Amino acid sequence: MSKTSFLFPGQGSQYVGMGRDLYEASSLAREMFDRAETVLGFSITESMFGSGTTDAGAREEEAEALRQTEVGQPALFIHSCVAVTLLADKGILPDATAGHSVGEYSALFAARALSFEDGLHLIKKRGSLMGAAGRERSGTMCAIIGLDDEIVERICAKATGEGEVVVPANYNAPGQIVISGDIAAVERASNLASDAGARKTVMLTVSGAFHSPLVEEAKSALEKDLGQLTLSRPVCPVYLNVTAHPSQDPKEIQDRLIEQMTSPVKWAQSLVGMRADGVEFYTEVGAGRVLSGLVKRTLDRRTPTAQAGTFEEIEAIISSN
Repeated sequence: MSKTSFLFPGQGSQYVGMGRDLYEASSLAREMFDRAETVLGFSITESMFGSGTTDAGAREEEAEALRQTEVGQPALFIHSCVAVTLLADKGILPDATAGHSVGEYSALFAARALSFEDGLHLIKKRGSLMGAAGRERSGTMCAIIGLDDEIVERICAKATGEGEVVVPANYNAPGQIVISGDIAAVERASNLASDAGARKTVMLTVSGAFHSPLVEEAKSALEKDLGQLTLSRPVCPVYLNVTAHPSQDPKEIQDRLIEQMTSPVKWAQSLVGMRADGVEFYTEVGAGRVLSGLVKRTLDRRTPTAQAGTFEEIEAIISSN
């Protein structure tokens, strides 16, 4: 019997309007959104759903507000958790899960290792800490397209120095790595990558140097909260960002969640591991289609993928099972 994995997006996949159709179509979804706002202490739905304005300037303001880590990270978690709950309500469950960066918390929820409320508390703190880290020490991130991992790693080492650091942050797919660090060091690395034959380098619009030593203080602050967390044993393997290996050990998962803040996301390696372990189908649960594209770039363009972010997509999956 073929296996299906649920994949959960990270920051960058959020969009204004996300989750609105789920809220309008499902009482179960509405109940979860209400619970989320009680935990968060503010109206996350206003930021997620948007005002529906047609004014281009106002739309961009809403999108910018949702890009802030303090809002975007909880929004992504809520959307993914609502979607996975609607699937689970109809008996559709994963054989394995993985989440990109903050999406790892959604993956743990889907594997029944982390409660909705505990996840929200942690992500609210995580987003706030990461936002503060970005304000205290300016950093940035850059996507490097068309170079081997080892070349990018050597470039980062060469561009690091004199109190400025740049490191690989996301191994997204073969030939697609995001680097992270101090602005000057990232710019040096970007130029070196172009000189080395990179097909493209793209500076990302982010509020900090995520998955780098620049957020070490945020990691240390979150460690206390994570240390007090009680995780249940996952009902299926969760492929971890830090190791790219599956785990059902609550202690290991807890430790890796702490390390994840300053460690690279080994996404491509996780996908390769899933396929080696017999996973054949990949369902992206939550906002966007970014992870489905990475599956096809990493594994094979014929690899079956599906999206479960909108009510229509979720209904289609339910109908096909």
